[in-house]
Amino acid sequence: MEEEKNFVERSRKYLEDVSAGAIGYEIESRTLRGLRAVRFEPGFVRCQFTVPTTLIDNIGGATTYTISDRLKVTLNFNISYYSTAKIQDEVEIEGKVIANKGKITSVAVEIKRKDNGELIAIGKSWMASNDYRSPLPKL
Repeated sequence: MEEEKNFVERSRKYLEDVSAGAIGYEIESRTLRGLRAVRFEPGFVRCQFTVPTTLIDNIGGATTYTISDRLKVTLNFNISYYSTAKIQDEVEIEGKVIANKGKITSVAVEIKRKDNGELIAIGKSWMASNDYRSPLPKL
């Protein structure tokens, strides 16, 4: 239980630090700039955001980080679009772990309009442990 709490707090700090440009790559910081963390639980992340051009992959990665001691890299990525969002529309983004199979994890990310809950897009991906690629980020 305490370990899960640490994973959740670490994931929140990671996402906040990346969005602020304190850690990670510049492309990640630019993509996540302005992100507001609303709720973090084991296997679940909810954020609010004004729509940029990309973000689903980063939210999926942060969601897997809520249940693991390592960041994961994307193996397979699929987005289905159901509606459009205009620049400066406010949306709500939810990431959920669908399956955790040890070194690989399936995650789904939903983007909905904040004002009426209309579904805009769903991104689904499989992510793999990157423990063979790089050390843990320093938080």
